[in-house]
Amino acid sequence: MAGPGPGPGPYRATRLWNEVTRCFRAGMPLRRHRQRLRSHGSCFTAAEAADWLHQVLRSNSSFGPDVTRQQTVQLLRKFLKNHVIEDIKGRWGAENLEDNGALYRFPPTSPVKPLPSPPRENLENFSGDKGKLFKLPSSSKRGLKKQEFLQSVENLARPRADVAEEKKEGTLQRREISQEYVQETWRNIIHIHLQTILGLPSLEEVLQPAQIIPEFVMYNMSHTSKHGVVILQDKAEDLPHWVLSAMKCLAYWPRNKDMSQDTYSGFERDVFRTVADYFLSLPEPLLTFEYYELFVNILDLLQPHLERIAVEALQICCLLLPPPRRRRLQLLLRMMNRISGNVDMPRLHDAMGTRSLLIQTFSRCVLRCAEEEDLDELLSTRLLSFLMDHQQEIFQVPAYLQVAVQDHLEHMKKAQCKQEKEEICAILPTYSYCKQITPQEFEEQKVSTSQAAVAELLENIIKDRNLSVKEKKKKLKQFQKEYPQIYGSRFPRTESEAQLLENKPTLKQPMLSLRKPKFRSLRY
Repeated sequence: MAGPGPGPGPYRATRLWNEVTRCFRAGMPLRRHRQRLRSHGSCFTAAEAADWLHQVLRSNSSFGPDVTRQQTVQLLRKFLKNHVIEDIKGRWGAENLEDNGALYRFPPTSPVKPLPSPPRENLENFSGDKGKLFKLPSSSKRGLKKQEFLQSVENLARPRADVAEEKKEGTLQRREISQEYVQETWRNIIHIHLQTILGLPSLEEVLQPAQIIPEFVMYNMSHTSKHGVVILQDKAEDLPHWVLSAMKCLAYWPRNKDMSQDTYSGFERDVFRTVADYFLSLPEPLLTFEYYELFVNILDLLQPHLERIAVEALQICCLLLPPPRRRRLQLLLRMMNRISGNVDMPRLHDAMGTRSLLIQTFSRCVLRCAEEEDLDELLSTRLLSFLMDHQQEIFQVPAYLQVAVQDHLEHMKKAQCKQEKEEICAILPTYSYCKQITPQEFEEQKVSTSQAAVAELLENIIKDRNLSVKEKKKKLKQFQKEYPQIYGSRFPRTESEAQLLENKPTLKQPMLSLRKPKFRSLRY
């Protein structure tokens, strides 16, 4: 099945590139180096740059801990090509940087890539050609058993004969719901949910309405196996049989290894190369060029405290994929997850761990831009790592979308109006959005919110009756050391602190109670 053409430009990738270059120029340590009897100031070696940048990328939520040193060196080569850095003689423009002691420096000015302008292309052709991209079967006994929800939608959209009957003036009339309105409801609800989850004031630069194809979404939600994998009606769009057999062999190794055939040393590596060669030969990534910007924007959510939100966002985004691509992605991630956690799987590479090999091999098969971007490999590595670890939750069908659509359509079905030409008005689910603020306001609010939380912690220590005076003094002393300003505002004078901790000393009972003997006088 032919994939859609290139969509919105790489806005997020360009912004990340500019952020990384600014961070590198601002934070990379510079010092004096001596080379060939000459001393050079304010420079660094390629190995030093790789050490520093590798650590920064691994700790950054947009890239993650799966970034390899080789990828870091590759990024440094991009820096040299784009004149973010230059060698000690002022040369740049090539990608001939190696992980060694060669000296490099920053040029006087660093080029910043301009952000691409949002496209204003007419996407009606893309939306209109969706029937050619994927044909939904109209009659399938197996499919009907798994389409309770679609049947309910069709029942809501099916016109009733008694609706068109003339009624007396002033009586209520029921309006019909067209199939087009059902699809538009799906499109609007998905758009609202995505915008809410991503926290964006608008999806204009990320996703166009015409890119949300309700037929794909409904098919992906209703035609699934017991494991949640999409089932294709047209087997010609499925993976080739030999690829499926090879993936199954690796996923269930060694249980599914065909023992009837003779194997040899390195057999599993050849099977792995067979699978890799197939996916690497695909003309378009599994997430498609069309949704590149959408998935790149989710990288901001790949943080431990935002994990649940990231899973929810990816649930919806993966529903937008054409069913054949969603199925390929599901099967690939399931295989990767099983191989990564299989302790019985032999090493598939002499110098690289199995997890790293899987991510490095298939990252560009999953996500890449139609126009090659300098950060493509790092971004795709980060996203694929998260997809592999959370594939089971991500490919669960989000029931709340079905409920939202059903509730809205049921409301529309029951909506009635008094006049014949009066339009039926049903309110779609509404959400409250955060007001967009400037970076300066964000920093001020972040500081004030953090200080309020720390001040509350101080009050909890003060009011804790379970702490002894000694323990309370110890905790307060530690708090004063960590947050002197907040502590000083709470105890502006030493007397106030002493008054709080004032406590009468308790007399310790002697361990042994020895009574002094009474001496009687010898006199009578």
